[in-house]
Amino acid sequence: MEKVLRSASYSPLQIPKLTSTHNFEFRNPYIQIKCRSRRNNNGLVVNASDTGGELDTAVVEKEKPRALPRRFQVLQGSPTPFGATAQKDGVNFAIYSHNATSATLCLMTPSDLPEKRITEEIPLDQLTNKTGDVWHVFLKGDFTDMLYGYKFDGEFCPEEGHYYDSSQILLDPYAKAVVSRGEFGVLGPDDDCWSQMAGRIPSVDEFDWEGDLPLAFAQRDLVIYEMHVRGFTRHESSKTESRGTYLGVVEKLDHLEELGVNCIELMPCHEFNELEYFSYNPVLGDYRLNYWGYSTINYFSPMSRYASAGARNCGINAINEFKQLVKEAHKRGIEVLMDVVFNHTAEGNENGPILSFRGVDNSVFYMLAPKGEFYNYSGCGNTFNCNHPIVRQFIVDALRYWVTEMHVDGFRFDLASILTRGSSLWDAVNVYGNQLEDDLLTTGSPLSSPPLIDMISNDPILRGVKLIAEAWDCGGLYQVGVFPHWGIWSEWNGKYRDTVRQFIKGTDGFSGAFAECLCGSPNLYQEGGRKPWNSINFICAHDGFTLADLVTYNDKRNLANGEDNKDGDSHNNSWNCGQEGEFVSISVKRLRKRQMRNFFLCLMVSQGVPMIHMGDEYGHTKGGNNNTYCHDNHMNYFQWDKKEETSSDFFRFARLVTSFRHECESLGLNDFPTAERLQWHGHVPVTPDWSETSRFVAFTMTDSVKGELYIAFNTSHLPVTITLPERPGYRWDPLVDTSKPAPFDFLSHDVPDRELAIKQYAHFLDANLYPMLSYSSIILLLTPDISV
Repeated sequence: MEKVLRSASYSPLQIPKLTSTHNFEFRNPYIQIKCRSRRNNNGLVVNASDTGGELDTAVVEKEKPRALPRRFQVLQGSPTPFGATAQKDGVNFAIYSHNATSATLCLMTPSDLPEKRITEEIPLDQLTNKTGDVWHVFLKGDFTDMLYGYKFDGEFCPEEGHYYDSSQILLDPYAKAVVSRGEFGVLGPDDDCWSQMAGRIPSVDEFDWEGDLPLAFAQRDLVIYEMHVRGFTRHESSKTESRGTYLGVVEKLDHLEELGVNCIELMPCHEFNELEYFSYNPVLGDYRLNYWGYSTINYFSPMSRYASAGARNCGINAINEFKQLVKEAHKRGIEVLMDVVFNHTAEGNENGPILSFRGVDNSVFYMLAPKGEFYNYSGCGNTFNCNHPIVRQFIVDALRYWVTEMHVDGFRFDLASILTRGSSLWDAVNVYGNQLEDDLLTTGSPLSSPPLIDMISNDPILRGVKLIAEAWDCGGLYQVGVFPHWGIWSEWNGKYRDTVRQFIKGTDGFSGAFAECLCGSPNLYQEGGRKPWNSINFICAHDGFTLADLVTYNDKRNLANGEDNKDGDSHNNSWNCGQEGEFVSISVKRLRKRQMRNFFLCLMVSQGVPMIHMGDEYGHTKGGNNNTYCHDNHMNYFQWDKKEETSSDFFRFARLVTSFRHECESLGLNDFPTAERLQWHGHVPVTPDWSETSRFVAFTMTDSVKGELYIAFNTSHLPVTITLPERPGYRWDPLVDTSKPAPFDFLSHDVPDRELAIKQYAHFLDANLYPMLSYSSIILLLTPDISV
């Protein structure tokens, strides 16, 4: 039985507004409406039941769009490849959606987009424009300055994981460029933080790569530099023509060459919405933004507002500017890695916006509980359903695109442990084709052989690039040392960071663990068949204290974030060297510089791959804020004037130590050092002290280029005079002593009065001794004793 809503006895105030896309309830004495609503192309269908429980249906008609003359010839199209694909006589569109009941291709001009006005709608026929779960269509016509999106219809039932709403224009997950607002941090029309987005319809565009080929450096030879594209040149002191952009980075690549960096790791450059957190910050009097970018909207598109051209030319210019950055970096011998965020998206939890994946097929792309709730292993509201067959193929396709089309050299995977968790509706038959014995895995369970990691590791294109995992997530899964690796995956070594911080600041009980770090963490990687270069060593990264703040603050100072200092990690293993903050005594300032040199030296003499965080090479400070995700200001900007101030001090030290690492054959080994090459020492030779109270670690390392190195760290508050290993016919000459002021902290050949400085040690070295101050580290080189 069908009842038309107007036949019931409603008062005007009781009639519900049938505009919501969500579930609603309406009650009167005669009829109870408890509906799951869905939209179709003709109106809103409402399933209603009276108290007897029998379902009735009402259809509220809506005005049909005015028919316009067709600008395009519409053909059946092909279900592959996914996305919009330019061909010689038109464009093929293909998109996956298992649960949608209808699909409409929406075409828009750039002038219509801000008004959320569709230029032309092309409904897809279920018989001719659908193959399996793939909707497809081929269009012929003039696509100049034309954008596209989709509308999908189906059930809106969050408890079953469906969020279909045919009023929403959705972004194609495979769109190769996203067009929306053009300027970073500027609101859209009507102060809209979520302006309508659309994908660029591709054309046959040629970029002049000038013969660019992968550099293919051995990973053991890398020195990685973690960089934020906008922050690198946004500060006015950069004096670049295109501040805060891909081209701005190009203008400053010479700095990275000078530092000795041969690989940059770009913080997220996929399209994201920096206005996602937009809100007034009364502490600073500005506005909070999603500055870091760990909240992806589209995985195939470069962040358009990092381009000097913005969204102009339908996003083509942004693509070309990113390519220009990669090409120019390669010319200077610098590889480019991307920090990718496949653990969650910008659509958040059930209260988040419907932008793309959620409206296309929410229950496929997100990890859901049985009643539709979003699992939150990312800490950001949702979890990408990475090991679902459709989703894992999508991820592989995206990674391949960035390697083949954009020429990137590898990836760092944010919260990569999520990539190892079982997908929603996990079962062995779905993945392996047969049931496994005792297969009791539930959604989100860690998998020993995750299908996604398996696919990436064995992909003929991807297995040859750098693959780096941040081997933990916000659900408590910590896999440093045990991440599924297939022999090629590396890891951000968080245990290296924690151990080195503890030892350098003089904490008891870490001498043995510190020695493991110096050797490339064989305790983590050797048993599994991996190598030292599978460990990405770092002291600081984007989240946490900078190197300067690590030696300046015991406690975080995050009030500027507007969260009452409750955000950010409270356990930083930092030490302020005796006084908190920046306004301290001269002696404390000197000790802090010494500690910064100690940390940097340790990073560069450790086996494994060192990673420097942007700004640490000159001592950038964020004022003790260890979670600056929301600040588009000086806190996160590289300050080039400060770098110039330290060009003869800490930056000089960092540059020379990095260069020394490159020169040494022994500091980037392909395998873990053995006793044939490395020998441990204590205050006297061949007598290392691994006791709980030891704060001294020293070793000698044979090197085919430098001969032999003696490297020592004294992290005690007491000075010590050490006895050096005897080498008849040779003597030990000082190269690095972090207790000395610049330029004597690194005795390069251009240091004024270098010979005089060395002679000051002569009476010690003649006796095979060396005096080390508290909290200091040294490098000595074995040279022929010309006096003999």
